[in-house]
Amino acid sequence: MSPNNYSPLHQNDEAKQNTVGIYLQNQVALLPNLKLLFGIAGQILPGWNVIASFAHNHAFVSKDNSIPVGDRLVGAPRNSASLWTNYEFQSGSLKGFGFGGGLFLVGARQALLPNNGVVLASYVRSDASIFYRKENWRVGLNFKNLFDTNYYDSHGYYLLPGAPLIVLGTISVQF
Repeated sequence: MSPNNYSPLHQNDEAKQNTVGIYLQNQVALLPNLKLLFGIAGQILPGWNVIASFAHNHAFVSKDNSIPVGDRLVGAPRNSASLWTNYEFQSGSLKGFGFGGGLFLVGARQALLPNNGVVLASYVRSDASIFYRKENWRVGLNFKNLFDTNYYDSHGYYLLPGAPLIVLGTISVQF
């Protein structure tokens, strides 16, 4: 698609979903940003759920007085993807006990605008969870960045390390 097809005065930020749960999105804002999103969620067996997604993002500067045209936007990976699955026992002595795990891929990203050759490397982060649910309450442990993957994020002119392994305990009651 040519950048000339976009108008900075018109925004189209609508996601359309068909009956099988596939999302396609063409997002246009003040800068051309062609994005293809694909997501699917479902239950493979009773208690076993899976969510998967993929995004292809072509975010670049199309017109500016000081930033070179064609520079990639800061922090916008060309590709990203995720896969999460969890299982909750439906019967027996383990009924209500569950566990899950997932992978989150973030592609290489520009660190600065204008682009100066500093590129943040792609990474894959792994997360996991265990939980127990009974009637209207739930207790769980979530493990983010399970293998303590080293990665960096760009915040303005600052390059910051991503969060290390985080363990978060939760207790919830549903009314």
